[in-house]
Amino acid sequence: MSKFRRRLRQTLTIARRDFLATVFTPVFLLFLFAPVIMGSFGAIGGMGAASVAAGSADKERLVVIASDRDGIAILQADTKLRALFGEEARPPVVFVEQPTGDMLAQTRAALDSKGADVAAVMAGGLTLPHILHTPRGKRDARYLATLAEQAARAQRVGGDLSEPILIQAGRTTPSLGGRNASAFLAVFGIFFLTLFLSGQVVGTMAEERNNKVIEVLAAAVPLESVFLGKLLGMFGVAVLFVGFWGTIVSQIGALLPAGAAGGIANLAPAVGFGPFALLFVAYFTTAYLLLGSVFLGVGAQASTMREIQMLSLPITILQVAMFGLASAAASNPGSGIALLAEVFPLSSPFAMAGRAANSPALWPHVAALAWQFLWVAIFITVGARLFRRGVLQSGSARGAWTKLFSRSRTDLPQSH
Repeated sequence: MSKFRRRLRQTLTIARRDFLATVFTPVFLLFLFAPVIMGSFGAIGGMGAASVAAGSADKERLVVIASDRDGIAILQADTKLRALFGEEARPPVVFVEQPTGDMLAQTRAALDSKGADVAAVMAGGLTLPHILHTPRGKRDARYLATLAEQAARAQRVGGDLSEPILIQAGRTTPSLGGRNASAFLAVFGIFFLTLFLSGQVVGTMAEERNNKVIEVLAAAVPLESVFLGKLLGMFGVAVLFVGFWGTIVSQIGALLPAGAAGGIANLAPAVGFGPFALLFVAYFTTAYLLLGSVFLGVGAQASTMREIQMLSLPITILQVAMFGLASAAASNPGSGIALLAEVFPLSSPFAMAGRAANSPALWPHVAALAWQFLWVAIFITVGARLFRRGVLQSGSARGAWTKLFSRSRTDLPQSH
């Protein structure tokens, strides 16, 4: 058996061992259904916030103090203009009141109404309307001013000026908005998956260091194979997780309403949906392996759960920083910051996934994937050597940085 085949067999043995040890445990079920728990809490909070917002929205209104003739013109203009707004952006309902005498007192009383949240009140006729509004009602006041203008025009000319004919036509090329949305979703999707899945790599060696299993493995298998095998084993767990939830989400997608399906259809990556899906999978793989190899090398220096927990914050900060850099690159394709994000190893998968949505060229992705796999090999090699020199030869459970600091103290000149 050749050296390469022997190394490959040893690596796959370690990967299978870690994969089975992780998957065939009751805790893995909690990990697998963690999105359900997170989604349940999010849904409960969202439903509560939505009910409060809906209750407040039902009590919002705009008041117009006008005669019967002007009131009818206002309501007709409101009916036409309100159809231009989306469900979430529509102004409050307009109510018309008859003048009672003192215009200022009636306007003030309408604004201070206790039975409803009145954002703006208009009085004084259509030609010179006076609009009183709350500090947050400037937008609603402008809407009432527009209603007065449209109603005055309708009364002046006696009806509509034209009857437009609307013709729908689709684009033949991906839109800028569709490309940008696809780029952001690609960056965010890889960031979310790696944030949720790659952090578990940090603690994979702590338990085996404490029970001395790692010393047995290191004596039988090269450390590079141990590191790569553990990384592939945890990546197999991540693939199982993504495959499980990807299957569920794909079935739920068929039940989406027509509006949501139309929104998804507007996403238009520049390389096309088929190549984009393949590149997304490839860049998720390289992002997981890159971040996982770094986390595995750093986490291998930790010997206790306290040290692993202390590493969680810098790891999260690093992932968020890579997401921010890649998001800036996706928003500014072809810029200097985009080039930096595409070349820097840890942000390269995120930025190149965004590039796939913005640019139709495919050859840069071949070079980028080769570049990223090269850095995976570098990180694994460096991590294994640090572990060999800083931990296995130390004779204790202290990390490499502890040994470094202790050496620094002994090198200081002693006072006599």
